[in-house]
Amino acid sequence: MLVLEIIIGLGLLAAFFHFHYTKRKHQRINMLIDLHNESNEEWKRTLAMGLYLRFKNESAENPVNYSSIYLKGDPISFEYFVADIFQITRGGFTWVSPHSNDYGVDFEHTTDDGLYLGQVKCYQGDLSFDPIALIHSNMVKREAVGGYVITTGFFTENARSYAQGLNIELIDGVKLVEEWLKSLGKSEEEIKEFDS
Repeated sequence: MLVLEIIIGLGLLAAFFHFHYTKRKHQRINMLIDLHNESNEEWKRTLAMGLYLRFKNESAENPVNYSSIYLKGDPISFEYFVADIFQITRGGFTWVSPHSNDYGVDFEHTTDDGLYLGQVKCYQGDLSFDPIALIHSNMVKREAVGGYVITTGFFTENARSYAQGLNIELIDGVKLVEEWLKSLGKSEEEIKEFDS
């Protein structure tokens, strides 16, 4: 009887240590996942800020002397950059509007579903509802099935509320970075197909 009690006691002790070891291991894994997700979000926000700095409109009075390693564009080239990303990731065909008299439509995106209109803002702050209203007006006029408002920044609460139910996708700087990374992945896949 004493031997049986010792065996049961040792079994319970082993189970206790196994439980605590497994619990600590899972806590460590969860901590690493949380750290990875936090770093990933910081990385995307940093890239979004980099896109803003790359494509922002520079002041002629106060020119900035950037390192030769940096890429520099302007808000017009930003429109082409975004249109190319959407054509790669979402299929169809994109066309960038002329730079004047575009009525707030920076690019058109034609897919099997129909016409989408996009407005692109290289913007430092949170974007208001005005660009959303402009795209919506153009969608109604042109009978487009949807629209996009894309910014390097974020959207105000009013802008997000205004866009609800209008079939306009709001794409902030972090979502734009995600779309860009997706386009790079698709491009790599196409290159691999040609290579094989």
